[in-house]
Amino acid sequence: MAAATAAEQENYEYDLVVIGGGSGGLACAKQAVQLGAKVAVLDFVKPSPRGTKWGLGGTCVNVGCIPKKLMHQASLLGEAIHDSQPYGWQLPDPAAIRHDWATLTESVQNHIKSVNWVTRVDLRDQKVEYVNGLGYFKDDHTVVAVMKNQTERELRAKHVVIAVGGRPRYPDIPGAAEYGITSDDIFSLPQAPGRTLLVGAGYIGLECAGFLKGLGYDVSVMVRSILLRGFDQQMATMVGDSMVEKGIRFHHRSRPLAVEKQPDGRLLVRYETVDEAGTATNGEDVFDTVLFAIGRQAETGTLKLANAGVVTAEGGKSDKLEVDETDHRTNVPHIYAVGDVLYRKPELTPVAIHAGRIIARRLFGGSEERMDYADVATTVFTPLEYGCVGLSEEAAEAAHGKDGIEVYHAYYKPTEFFVPQRSVRYCYLKAVALREGNQRVLGLHFLGPAAGEVIQGFAAALKCGLTMQVLRNTVGIHPTVAEEFTRLAITKRSGLDPTPATCCS
Repeated sequence: MAAATAAEQENYEYDLVVIGGGSGGLACAKQAVQLGAKVAVLDFVKPSPRGTKWGLGGTCVNVGCIPKKLMHQASLLGEAIHDSQPYGWQLPDPAAIRHDWATLTESVQNHIKSVNWVTRVDLRDQKVEYVNGLGYFKDDHTVVAVMKNQTERELRAKHVVIAVGGRPRYPDIPGAAEYGITSDDIFSLPQAPGRTLLVGAGYIGLECAGFLKGLGYDVSVMVRSILLRGFDQQMATMVGDSMVEKGIRFHHRSRPLAVEKQPDGRLLVRYETVDEAGTATNGEDVFDTVLFAIGRQAETGTLKLANAGVVTAEGGKSDKLEVDETDHRTNVPHIYAVGDVLYRKPELTPVAIHAGRIIARRLFGGSEERMDYADVATTVFTPLEYGCVGLSEEAAEAAHGKDGIEVYHAYYKPTEFFVPQRSVRYCYLKAVALREGNQRVLGLHFLGPAAGEVIQGFAAALKCGLTMQVLRNTVGIHPTVAEEFTRLAITKRSGLDPTPATCCS
């Protein structure tokens, strides 16, 4: 007979209950079990207003990073088909090449379902109890799971981790929830999206706009204020300009007022545009699909946090949770939070996974490590990808002053673009560094092909204290786009032209 765990000796059924079966929650649960804890994970997906639902694994696997990257890849392959002709590949009729939406969505969903299955088997093999129920707090040590048949099951736990993530928001306008969709729906949309309006210019909106255009659809983006809020704004502007070059239309300083379904099933969107003088004009246009990407909200509303004494951020005004920087505790000592539910923390899958494992190791492994949220790398998978790590130019200037930083920058020409004569107008990178001494690098920004692969390696270097001196002393691998960071020599301050004359000297 197995020895009782510490929680069982204290009259708790579990050492740890995790509410939420996404990346952060699952990583925490599996790490805790490996350290000897008795763990249960609750997960339940409420259907979107469109009726879309999915399996275990959270946003990333089902309606986020994974299907997004697959559809981005489908878009890039379409471009590669046409690029192949000047390389000597003979196509029967290039103009007749068409993409089949149903085949793509079926392939993507088949992959997701296989991951759902493997995830469940993995939990079983690691002896993490999976409860397919919607969780809420009865008190600070009791979580109630509401099952599919509406019966309830109570779970008593010494520790609880909230990892419920978030869901897309809809604007409060007529017809939005009735006729619009979000990123919850696009990856399994049963019919081809056709002429599509993306409302919102954060990374989700721009990524969806990019792959839909690449798949051959007519795409417009409605922007209320700026593109890619929170990112370097020079780079954000260049991302937008590169998308315009691809044929994507942008409606700047605009917001939707209503979505109305027409007799033919198409959607009439009424919108308002405000010019720089502040004068508003109304317009309207017809689309087949309207996708809202205006932000996400934490799924804390159904948790009944008050029963456990947990208070959300901003004194209860926010839907997100503020945690102790050391161990991710909420205001209740034995209740923790991780992932997209956190207040003012990066909403990224690897961040949630890393933090979830650290919570488990601190609770059950005696670890004293802390999650470091500084200098987290990320990539926006637009047609021309944007990868970055560290501070934006604006943030570096705010922290160190305009005279305290040096910005090295360059345009470059990917070798692969030469033969098909693809545009290199927006292939650009920059390093933001301190001006004095060895010039410690504060931020790296890269716009071009394979940006995620490029930035990942440099992210480790930046975390190790990368300086411009070290970067200049690094010999690049030729010919690659990543080597362009090692060739940076021109500063913005110098006023010299950062456009290269040749690739090999």
